[in-house]
Amino acid sequence: MPRSEEAEWWINAVHETVQLIPAGTVTTYGHVALFLGEPKRARQVGIALKHLPAEESGEYFHAGNVPWQRVINSKGMISHREPGGAERQADVLRGEGVEVDTDAMGEFYVDLARYGWFPDPEAESEEES
Repeated sequence: MPRSEEAEWWINAVHETVQLIPAGTVTTYGHVALFLGEPKRARQVGIALKHLPAEESGEYFHAGNVPWQRVINSKGMISHREPGGAERQADVLRGEGVEVDTDAMGEFYVDLARYGWFPDPEAESEEES
């Protein structure tokens, strides 16, 4: 089923915003939504990243140019997706110099105070003016 124009805009906006996150830092699904002026759409950010095409897909935005690994949940935890996905994300982040800790339950965490990237969306739009 084709996407609506609004859905297409949203997915592209999420991917463009995630491309702004510097290597060695992380942000949250909620902050990406806030950055886009839609603070209640954190889950939709996750959905947009979950369906990010593979690099070889030929799509403009893909897993090779959208650093999906830099988006985690508001508790600093790497969210589970497909089996092994959290481990893969932790490994990619470690490769960028982000320290990823594991708790007793095997959950992966990043210190948001140390590695968080949370620019003010209003300051960003003022710079563009």
